[in-house]
Amino acid sequence: MTFNMVEHALTLEDQIIAWRRDFHQHPELGFKEFRTAGVVARELNAMGVEVTTGVGKTGVVGIIGDGGPVVGIRADMDALPILEANQVEYASKHDGVMHACGHDAHTAILLGVARMLVAMPDRPKGQIRLLFQPCEETEGEDGYSGAWHMIKDGALDGVDKVIALHVASDMPAGKIAINPGHISAAADNFFGTVIGRATHGAHPDQGVDPIFIAAQVINALQGVISRQRDPIHPAVVTVGRINGGTAENIIPDEVTMSGTIRSYDRKVREKLWADVEGAFALARAFGGDYRFHLKKGCPSTHNDPKVAALIHDTAVDLFGADRLFERLPSLGGEDFSLMAERAPGAMFMLGAKRDEINRPHHNPLFDLNEAAFKDGAALLAETALRILQGS
Repeated sequence: MTFNMVEHALTLEDQIIAWRRDFHQHPELGFKEFRTAGVVARELNAMGVEVTTGVGKTGVVGIIGDGGPVVGIRADMDALPILEANQVEYASKHDGVMHACGHDAHTAILLGVARMLVAMPDRPKGQIRLLFQPCEETEGEDGYSGAWHMIKDGALDGVDKVIALHVASDMPAGKIAINPGHISAAADNFFGTVIGRATHGAHPDQGVDPIFIAAQVINALQGVISRQRDPIHPAVVTVGRINGGTAENIIPDEVTMSGTIRSYDRKVREKLWADVEGAFALARAFGGDYRFHLKKGCPSTHNDPKVAALIHDTAVDLFGADRLFERLPSLGGEDFSLMAERAPGAMFMLGAKRDEINRPHHNPLFDLNEAAFKDGAALLAETALRILQGS
């Protein structure tokens, strides 16, 4: 009898939702996913899956099958430092911590995938590696996120292809968006200090005003995008924080600011690093000075065209072409990019819009339509099987 992945996913819908609600009520920040990892390991062990814990600090790796090709399926597990505003029975029980990006759903869906694949009687030869990743949203004290640490611990060793999904609270529930090429941006951060010389606010000529200079630097940063970047290649420079001064009538010694740099193209990214620092160098033209630190983040996530095409075709076969959704790439960051650099990979977006309320990611009102989860599980599982079959 043919194993129908969509029908089997439907039988697991209630369980996937239950897992998701449990994770949602007990959110944990990056590299603190101790309970989450414990639940994942317990459930995988109960399925008879080979489990390794402590991978990439608090990650979990499950292995199904052996021999032949190796396909990795990734789900991130961490939550965000946000106080949930939703009045639902499964709301976060941890004040100030919330699953506001859908990683609870990702984790539950991958557990569903595991149960589906274990139950399959005629599974193709090969290994399916379940990658439950910690700390996608931020980084540890060493400056590296969970994907980097999992790779360092060997979780991607020998993987031939790697796939993942990400829920989208602004896409119609059950719709699938999958594109080749760049789907998320490289995410770098900068930290700059404009150095002046303090003086009385009534006598600016007797000092060097770093607040005035900082205003010129901010204007120059906008010029980096509008006048120094090839307009064919999207990029963003945003100043997100600025601090300076202690009183209304005192010109301070310095002003600090920090922000983010987003881009797709590698050469554009490297040029932006130099151009952003160049904007701070304007301080010297006004008699001041500057300090500058660039913190390089994850590269852009680039969907391998062949893997993306396989996900596309699998989605059409499972659900029909009308379930596909056109979605533009995002300038948000995603450390799945590091895994997709190690092995050809692709991530698809799973629509999970709950209702007509605006529930953006990283927002206290974020929530999802749980009816979409079974579809994500079916598509991940079927795509993994087709990779094992050599599709």
